[in-house]
Amino acid sequence: MGLPRISRVFGAVNIGSFRISAMVMGLSETGEMVVLGSGHRASQGIKRGYVTDMAAATYAIRDAVERAEKTSGTSVSSVWVGCAGAGLASQVSRVEIDIGGRRIEDDDVEHLLLSARESIQPDGRMVLHAQPACYTLDGAHGVANPKGLHAERLGVDIHVMLADGAPIRNLTEAVQNAHLDVEAVVAAPIAAGYACLRPEERELGTALVEIGGQVTNVSVYMGGMLVGLSAIPFGSADITDAIASAFGIRRFQAERLKCVAGSAIASPTDHREMIPVNGPGEESSGPIARGADDKNRIPRAALISVVTEQLGKLSDEIARALKAMKFSGVQGGQVVLTGGGAELAGIADFTQAALGKPVRIGRPPALRGLPEAHGTPGFATLSGLCLYAADDPVDIRTIEPAYQPTIKYGGAALVNRVFRAVKEYF
Repeated sequence: MGLPRISRVFGAVNIGSFRISAMVMGLSETGEMVVLGSGHRASQGIKRGYVTDMAAATYAIRDAVERAEKTSGTSVSSVWVGCAGAGLASQVSRVEIDIGGRRIEDDDVEHLLLSARESIQPDGRMVLHAQPACYTLDGAHGVANPKGLHAERLGVDIHVMLADGAPIRNLTEAVQNAHLDVEAVVAAPIAAGYACLRPEERELGTALVEIGGQVTNVSVYMGGMLVGLSAIPFGSADITDAIASAFGIRRFQAERLKCVAGSAIASPTDHREMIPVNGPGEESSGPIARGADDKNRIPRAALISVVTEQLGKLSDEIARALKAMKFSGVQGGQVVLTGGGAELAGIADFTQAALGKPVRIGRPPALRGLPEAHGTPGFATLSGLCLYAADDPVDIRTIEPAYQPTIKYGGAALVNRVFRAVKEYF
């Protein structure tokens, strides 16, 4: 069966500290989202979500996009950009206006959103988006569309995503230097939420923990919207560094050990299992690991001990972040782990025991054309960027009044206006 006819094409780039990935997705005439192509490469010029080398970051972005274009057979000129760093912060602004019991019209909703736009206080920071999450009628929440209903007071909850201006400008410039226009910069937790969370989970209350290479974003969804966000400067690359330091080996060796033999759950047989530090064909290369035998093998138990120690530190930080956002005790619900760090074996069970909450792994939805290698938690944010682009949620900053403002002139002002018009046209 061939691909459906594509009516729109979206390009997305997720700029992470470990990898930079790109995707080209199409929206068919029937409304189906189809992955046309995707690609990724090792990250360069990015440190904990910040651009540290403009030339290197630009090259990596261009390379990742070209790989996605090649597999899709489609070129893109503009992209939606995912950002995990830049001091992301989330806030909810609530605004109400008086209706007087009458039927709510389009003009009332417009007036409410314009009032909400004036209430945004970025405090010198950049606003990535300001979107109406849900409306309230006389204090009652959960109204999707208030038009045609009666109320004394009409309110709206506006979700505002803030970021530091300079890092976002650096990120935008790196993309533009790769000869791409930036449609918008989207916070990674928002994109990951589109990919991993069902509407019911966003409504009932869920914590989304995105474990990246060098940053872990902890976000809380409640009432259908993101209500809290905290960034932890710790990621899966820090676990790799701890392994490299503990055994005195190189980073690429530590990364391979973590991915191939690492686990968050210990077993009784770990101390009897010896795992080679070097990969196939590399037996004679590299340093001898600390504590290794004559064949440069280390006990799996020693590796898992290092991994679990680092995960314990990360879990403590996650627990503190959730408590600060009041997602604890009876107020706390399910936790969803995503990001490349969520691919570690046994991490869901470890986190569930550490946090005392039900935990599951969040993956991208089963989109048509999505490669199996990109259907993992590490690529959830990338898929979410395209889903976000297709949804194209309303941003109150782009709303313009439907009426045309007029100015009434009189007296000397009218004479001066006539005089200027005569002088200009005659």
